[in-house]
Amino acid sequence: MRSHTANSSMRRIERPPALPARPVDGHKGMFGRVLVFGGSAQMIGAPVLAGTAALRTGSGLVQIALPGAVLATAISAAPELIGLSLGQGGEGLLDAAQKADVIVAGPGLGQSSPVAKNLDRLFRLDKYMVVDADALNYLASLKSWPRSFKANAVLTPHPGEMKRLAKLLNRDDVPSDEAGRIRLAVTAARRFRQVMVLKGHRTVVTDGKRVYVNKTGDSSLSKAGAGDVLSGILASLIGQGMERFEAACAATFLHGKAGELAGKKLGRRSVLARDVIDAISAAIEAI
Repeated sequence: MRSHTANSSMRRIERPPALPARPVDGHKGMFGRVLVFGGSAQMIGAPVLAGTAALRTGSGLVQIALPGAVLATAISAAPELIGLSLGQGGEGLLDAAQKADVIVAGPGLGQSSPVAKNLDRLFRLDKYMVVDADALNYLASLKSWPRSFKANAVLTPHPGEMKRLAKLLNRDDVPSDEAGRIRLAVTAARRFRQVMVLKGHRTVVTDGKRVYVNKTGDSSLSKAGAGDVLSGILASLIGQGMERFEAACAATFLHGKAGELAGKKLGRRSVLARDVIDAISAAIEAI
């Protein structure tokens, strides 16, 4: 990845990295196991989109953990996914999390008390994790960043979620200008000690030492479910062995490029999140 020094403490990354090699004789055990913890009666599709995006990006095996009442419906939409039926106590979740190479927490999860308890258990694990949606909202509901947080995470807030998280930084604003967005994302990355992906036009990616501003993407991505697709792409790349910051740079590029390609095919106003997933393979050729 080419970079230059922006100042004494920050490197500006200009291009995303190359993707991991894909051996011709590879098997599914070589390309990462992803667990998606999400979904609720009202939002069955979110974890399906994240999981399908992970498969399309190259993951060998993806498991989605959903409430038992909706699991069959979710799997019927994407039979390539492996299901884990969760009861109120989240039985089986921690075992599945230990087996996974990377966890996606949050898509369509809701904010019930059992959900909060399960998130707290997951955050205590020393695992790679993509934290999105209602998992971010749970963190934002706390008085401070939890000392028990052991995950090696990438946080992927949109501006609304970032505004809620910013309260943990004693802030109540999210700048709209690029320089301000970078400063806020860097502050959060350093304070939380995690990689930040501040979504929006020209998404900002930073680990507190390096920063990448993504230049792909357009309003083709302005539909429900697009963020779930990004989480799946990102988790897939981490599961395939990429370092978190580099995976986040590559994921935002691929996500934006897939949106552009889908928009060219269907028109920007007509793109659905599933169309972005279908365009991932073509976007990979562009990186």
